[in-house]
Amino acid sequence: MLRDDSVSLDNTAAACRLSRRRLLRIGAVGAVGSAAAAALAACGESQVVTVEKVVTQTQIKEVPVEKVVTQTVIKEVSVERVVTVEKLMPPKQQKVTVYSGRSESLVAPVLAQFGEISGVDVQIKYAGTPALAATLLEEGSNSPADLFYAQDPGGLGAVEPLFAPLPQDILDRSPEWGRHADGLWTGVTGRARTIVYNNQKFTEVDLPDDMFGFHDSAWKGRIGWAPTNGSFQAMVTGMRAVWGEDRTAEWLQGIKANEPIEFPKNTPQVAAAAAGEIDVGFVNHYYLHRFMSEQGESFNARNYHVRGGGPGALIMVSGAGVLASAANPEPAQALIRFLLSDVGQSYFVANTFEYPMAPGVKTHPGVTPLDAINRPDIAPAELTDLQGTQDLLRRLEILP
Repeated sequence: MLRDDSVSLDNTAAACRLSRRRLLRIGAVGAVGSAAAAALAACGESQVVTVEKVVTQTQIKEVPVEKVVTQTVIKEVSVERVVTVEKLMPPKQQKVTVYSGRSESLVAPVLAQFGEISGVDVQIKYAGTPALAATLLEEGSNSPADLFYAQDPGGLGAVEPLFAPLPQDILDRSPEWGRHADGLWTGVTGRARTIVYNNQKFTEVDLPDDMFGFHDSAWKGRIGWAPTNGSFQAMVTGMRAVWGEDRTAEWLQGIKANEPIEFPKNTPQVAAAAAGEIDVGFVNHYYLHRFMSEQGESFNARNYHVRGGGPGALIMVSGAGVLASAANPEPAQALIRFLLSDVGQSYFVANTFEYPMAPGVKTHPGVTPLDAINRPDIAPAELTDLQGTQDLLRRLEILP
């Protein structure tokens, strides 16, 4: 075993982060409850790491009641040596089952990175957030899931009774507006609702001040939307919170009357706007930036955050919670810590162009800063009534 008293539970994510360089300074684990043991336990399975200090291995003898640990001795050496860090996480904690309502293309790399760093076997079930929320409610305490990673607060709110409270050190990594009031789940990234438009036909000044401007018959047949998409439904939930049921129904009926083209999700709307197949689409902000990162400034679409604000400029969070019935709660919590670590947050900023939740991590320079968006002040709890939104959409025959 190795020793470094500077390792703590709060530094779990930092310890995981250093795995990439394989440069750790970790010390011998002494009595039960050692901070170093707990930190490595959250990271998971043993790895080969490079160190500047070599220590003698502790000798552990199995006895009927307790383990006897011998004293360790630290020696300075002038050359690097490779040593093996023992497994500190119990075998039953060596896997985590994730139900991910976030698409595989967005989050698979960062989940794989956690598995590589920690040694935890990450099992992932991908599906839409509403579908997974329904599955979790049906499975109840018999669910094999340890962690639900949802696209939006609506999905998290739907399964709220199934969550266990998260440790405070996890909650402290996200702002109050981006987490559950009682700590049952936390935001991982921020995502802005926006209007994607064809910038060969329009500039921002040509577009309506608010969402009701798209009721104008001039937009007939030129709008894209994705009513089955979880983010669209979260926006409608925000409309219900800000405008009330009747005004939200009025907006939906007005857009429906303009015969919008229906898409299954955000990505094809952005592509259709750039191709001139639609003029505008109701999407999340980061899809445009993914296209532009590949095609550059010549990509014929841009984002417009409505000047008049309101729910059309809603900032949502993707978020995660640990199931109370989780068989593997410790690695599930460790995964959330990793997603909210500087490493995890930087992945999202650089690769998905989402807004970071953790303090000190900067927004991607090409993304509109949050303080430049006229966003509504909506608490996370006001975005959790997914069922009420789906009922409204069915009543208006927008959903089957």
